[in-house]
Amino acid sequence: MNISIVTVGKLKEKYLNLGIDEYLKRLSAYAKVEMIEVADEKAPEELSELEMVQVKKKEGERILSKVSQDTYVFALAIQGKLQSSEELADSLDKLATYGKSKIAFIIGGSLGLSEEVLKRSNEQLSFSRMTFPHQLMRLILVEQIYRAYRINRNEPYHK
Repeated sequence: MNISIVTVGKLKEKYLNLGIDEYLKRLSAYAKVEMIEVADEKAPEELSELEMVQVKKKEGERILSKVSQDTYVFALAIQGKLQSSEELADSLDKLATYGKSKIAFIIGGSLGLSEEVLKRSNEQLSFSRMTFPHQLMRLILVEQIYRAYRINRNEPYHK
């Protein structure tokens, strides 16, 4: 399976990079996982509603340029469906069973995802009703993908 994690912005925190690299290394035994960063749109701290939409739209165009038409897309969004680790594992297993070999998880920037990205997604997935920094979500996501593979193979790790 080919998994892309498309994210907005550059990750600068060394400790997050170390954690992500560790899970990507572990995942390499199960799937090809690629982290794709697209540029975030520079904007002032205070934005009008229209300016926020414009920023998300520009970031969304960059995101969508990295996702092919035959890719199954999970958009990470607070309003998305809450799933347990076991349910995510089951979703990934079913996608593999039914021939979906390209999967993308999309993490938006600090303002979230554009309507165009949400409409392109096959599923909207929420990890919590809480808001997490999008940089931290990368680490949480790769850990959960790794956990899903361990669950699906009945390998020790999941508790």
